[in-house]
Amino acid sequence: MGILSKYSTRSPKGLDKEVTKLKSAKLNTELAELQNVLYAEHKYKVLVVFQGMDGSGKDSVVKGVFRGVNPLGVRVKAFKSPTLEENSYNFLWRIHKEIPATGMIQVFNRSHYEDILFPAVHKLIDEDDIKRRIDQINSFEDVLTDDNTIVFKFYLHISKEEQLERLRERIAMPEKKWKYDPSDLKESRLWDLYMKMYERIFTKCGPDHPWTIIPADQNWYRDYMVLNTMVTTLKSLRMKYPKIKNG
Repeated sequence: MGILSKYSTRSPKGLDKEVTKLKSAKLNTELAELQNVLYAEHKYKVLVVFQGMDGSGKDSVVKGVFRGVNPLGVRVKAFKSPTLEENSYNFLWRIHKEIPATGMIQVFNRSHYEDILFPAVHKLIDEDDIKRRIDQINSFEDVLTDDNTIVFKFYLHISKEEQLERLRERIAMPEKKWKYDPSDLKESRLWDLYMKMYERIFTKCGPDHPWTIIPADQNWYRDYMVLNTMVTTLKSLRMKYPKIKNG
């Protein structure tokens, strides 16, 4: 039995949706204030990584979580397939260019973990390459945390049934058709292989830089869990606005 089988993809039974959405609204306000202090104090950097299968809600969670946050303090990077130029360098080259500056929040929609997942599932790299990339990612994240970067790694845990429903919506609903990619259904057939690789990543790239597994079948609960995790952690930093400098 794998790691992910122990986690539900839905909210706890009996949890009130409307009450939870009100809590999320309050957390949105708190996150906006924390982002202001982060920017003003100019001490920490924040990296937020969202990973998950196609249809897990990576785009919408960014909109839901960072609603109301000053756009000057947040950058979002969606990582697609590497370009010819990017493939000419180490796989982390394009990632290094997008790490957050001091005082900033940087959001990764997909991330450096795609450079393990896709190539491993499709057998484009061998076992030695997988191990090497895992080691390099761990070293990379060590450097980030040593440099006062707060790293959040969220895996959006969607069920296979919910993913299929959302992929079907992309075909049927006019406002979602632009998202449809025929390769999504092809990749969904490799579900078990992706789950196996994700679980390996949680184990090998987790102890020092842990993952948070977020139930993602219900958007309202997904957003609440991400917001609550971020706000709780950022509050613990006890950030303060700087005082006025004399002279």
